[in-house]
Amino acid sequence: MIVQTNIETKLQAGLSPEYLLVENESHMHAVPPNSETHFKVTIVSAGFDGDRLLARHRKVNKLVADELAGPVHALALHTYTPQEWVKQFGSVPESPNCLGGGKG
Repeated sequence: MIVQTNIETKLQAGLSPEYLLVENESHMHAVPPNSETHFKVTIVSAGFDGDRLLARHRKVNKLVADELAGPVHALALHTYTPQEWVKQFGSVPESPNCLGGGKG
């Protein structure tokens, strides 16, 4: 859980989110057990106010650049302002099943 903890710590420090959930979804993919390669991040931050989706993703990617350059293969991002989060009723889309890698 080292990679997940690093991601959580960096996002907390960099965006001061009102809500943050980092989920390790590696088990859904064709990777060895206990891998930390595929993550889903749900983050609600006033730091996204005025930003379009691409700008939000760039902010997150910049904060976790070391992880993206190393062990993280995939990072699904769900970025919201506090107002958007209220409109979503605090829900996030489900991740799709893995389509590759030979895992069935």
